[in-house]
Amino acid sequence: MPIKRYKPEQIVTMLRQIEVSIANGKTTRQACKEAEITMQTFYRWRKEYGGLKMDQAKRLKDLEKENGKLKRLVAELALDKLGQKRPKDGRQYVRLRLPCQSANSCTR
Repeated sequence: MPIKRYKPEQIVTMLRQIEVSIANGKTTRQACKEAEITMQTFYRWRKEYGGLKMDQAKRLKDLEKENGKLKRLVAELALDKLGQKRPKDGRQYVRLRLPCQSANSCTR
């Protein structure tokens, strides 16, 4: 069974529908089953998207995507600054060793 990916707008709509079902007397388990999601997914989405409107949810995802790109860019610049170049075969660096901050904190 393929994994279904939901857009932020769909998640907010689904959360509202589940909340209405719960308010009408259904249990959380029944409401989640009708929406075809697990209870764990419902609680995770509610924690992340709980009080957001559709446009806010979309903006949140866009900002998270942009933040990830910026983090990768900063990591690449830090590697370049230390004189390390990325391997030509496309492998990612696993660990970056930085010089010790002070003599006491450096153990070798």
